[in-house]
Amino acid sequence: MSNTTTIITGASSGIGKALALELARRGHHLGLTARRIDRLEALKADIHAQHPNLHVELLSLDVNNCEAIAPAMQTLIERLGTVNTVVANAGVNELTAVGKGQLAEQLAIVQTNLMGAIATVDAAASYFRTQKGGHVVGISSLASLTPIPKQAAYCATKSAFSMYMDCAAIELKKHNIHFTKILPGFVKTEIVDNMEQFPFLVSAEQAARETADHIEKKHAVGVVPGYPWKFIKPLMSSIPTGLWKYMKV
Repeated sequence: MSNTTTIITGASSGIGKALALELARRGHHLGLTARRIDRLEALKADIHAQHPNLHVELLSLDVNNCEAIAPAMQTLIERLGTVNTVVANAGVNELTAVGKGQLAEQLAIVQTNLMGAIATVDAAASYFRTQKGGHVVGISSLASLTPIPKQAAYCATKSAFSMYMDCAAIELKKHNIHFTKILPGFVKTEIVDNMEQFPFLVSAEQAARETADHIEKKHAVGVVPGYPWKFIKPLMSSIPTGLWKYMKV
């Protein structure tokens, strides 16, 4: 069993849920948050059925309520004892068209993916400053590197969050706080329908395995899945936008 304790936001589904199961398999004690506490309770039961000795704590948390994040983090830390890693994973997405009456939907994506993520990282960094060390993991996206039609808000939030993580990593290095930025490609989850149309699609379980590897090795950046995206990543800013016409977006 590992001595590592990890908090994951947005752990009730998708990559967050798969990552919780994967880190449990590797012996991590866990603090799990999400809006849907019933799903977290089912996840905890699954984890304890396979790993009965792990310490797993749950907390209902909506990261849209930024002011609630730091107190929630403190509550989980008090229940768990020392926490080594915090994963800012909670996020949303949907296809939105610019200028077609979907401003509210776009701003909701910004609130969750950017404001909520920043508040999570800030709360984790505050704790790790006091602890004199720790590891912050942010789930960004390869969509932060290239424009995708009907994903303007999503791409913008991930690009901004990536920059926030990069700045924080420089600023907090002297405090022994490590940062890992995860850049998933297309992952099959509940977050967006019809993902099968996108290239190099992988399951949430595969994404979680590779993400866990990057976390445990404390890589500064982790591209998920590594193949083929780590070879395509340097070219993404120059991908012809005309290629998107071949996909139903």
